[in-house]
Amino acid sequence: MRHLIIYAHPNENSLNHHLLNTVVESLQSRNQEIMVRDLYKIGFDPVLSLTDMQEQRMGKVSEDVKIEQEYISWAEQITFIYPIWWTGLPAMMKGYIDRVFSYGFAYRYDQGIQKGLLKGKKTVIINTHGKSHEEYEKTGMDKALTLTSDNGIFIYSGLEIIRHLFFDKADKATSGDFEIWKDQIKNLYSEHAFNY
Repeated sequence: MRHLIIYAHPNENSLNHHLLNTVVESLQSRNQEIMVRDLYKIGFDPVLSLTDMQEQRMGKVSEDVKIEQEYISWAEQITFIYPIWWTGLPAMMKGYIDRVFSYGFAYRYDQGIQKGLLKGKKTVIINTHGKSHEEYEKTGMDKALTLTSDNGIFIYSGLEIIRHLFFDKADKATSGDFEIWKDQIKNLYSEHAFNY
């Protein structure tokens, strides 16, 4: 199985980075093919420029975007790992989506009907956030996140979501919390990621 991990967090000592390592270790233990795209480390430019927009309309993309699209095309499964900041994707991940999930690559319209072009690929999304699950449920933010990211980006592009994990109160996480989350990730990849 060819696994692509798209990761966005600037701190190599962050909880997100530890979760990334857990995913990589889980996949390595099963001898899977893995490619990690650490967006901060590779210096990905997240800014959708006027040139990008003009070229996308002509079916062209810049060389850095083409490289990322080739990784996505290569992958059978994609894992996204990023924190929830200001109730959404960090600018780095949002810019990656803006530039890489371009028209004609991730989606298109056929006679006015939207079509996701990444069909056949499965995805796992792993997020951390500071608030509790209860606070998110009380405000409806849990449903908003599912609508805007799961439906508005991933499913829209044709990806099949295996699981979307939200790890809450991440800024106050204990070593016990982290061990529970690690086990959830390991179980997820052993139970679901390879049954197709």
